[in-house]
Amino acid sequence: MEEFVLSCCSTADRSKQFFDDHGIIYACFHYHIGTEEFVDDLGQSVTFEEFYDKMRNGAEPETSQVNSDEFITLWEPVLQSGKDILHVSLSSGISGVINSANIAAQEMNEKYPDRKVLVVDSLGASAGYGLFMDYLAQQRDQGKSLEEVYQWAEEHKLYVQSWFFSTDLTNYVRGGRISPTSAILGTALGICPLLNVDSMGKLIPRAKIRTKKKVIREIVKRMEQYAENGTEYAGKAAISYSACLEDAEKVRDLIQETFPNIQEISMDSIGTVIGSHTGPGTVALFFMGEKRAD
Repeated sequence: MEEFVLSCCSTADRSKQFFDDHGIIYACFHYHIGTEEFVDDLGQSVTFEEFYDKMRNGAEPETSQVNSDEFITLWEPVLQSGKDILHVSLSSGISGVINSANIAAQEMNEKYPDRKVLVVDSLGASAGYGLFMDYLAQQRDQGKSLEEVYQWAEEHKLYVQSWFFSTDLTNYVRGGRISPTSAILGTALGICPLLNVDSMGKLIPRAKIRTKKKVIREIVKRMEQYAENGTEYAGKAAISYSACLEDAEKVRDLIQETFPNIQEISMDSIGTVIGSHTGPGTVALFFMGEKRAD
């Protein structure tokens, strides 16, 4: 069986150690603050603490996606070594980066006709996208071929449930999701928006929950509702957070109480590119469950 390599974007929001351990290569997004440019390199050049401190002090990062040349630079040595590539992209519902990946894949497939580069739209983001990569690595390690893992990815990507809440409404105003007046009122009332990723890979507001304590309970209730086999869920879960570790730990602890058979709960910071849009104060929960239909 010919070998292949899994590839993704840095916006899968897992640690460098995770990618190294699982043999996954990744292409880094970019962001800039004012005139200073940075690489979304999993917190290596700028720590997550430093990044979110900048945002709390008024920084407004702007992000840019991976271009086709950067994908080619990442992939070409792999193809030259005689291995194929399965690249999984950040959701097309929130980024156009899959277009860059498709352009690069077409060029590489033409240049190396004996090799293959296949591209999958994850329809996911952050550590949910990272959780999906974890499951794909598991499929690969079980000996499945490139085409078999590609097919599994296409068939299962909508089964990754993705739920988010935020305790800081600042970036919702900046992103145009709510008005400044609504943000002031929401902050005064302690409202925490609950959102999820729909079947088109877009982030959709689902509820406005009053108080952090209640939204933590609610996000775990959504897992009870949508997880495979309910509270008997025995798969993996992933939590990502932006400068609010204590809130994330409360979600993790409640999951451990509620789902006694859970296999693993990973904890990672939301990266600098996804975090540029969420801002500090966001917790995201991901798990395998019902197929997203809306």
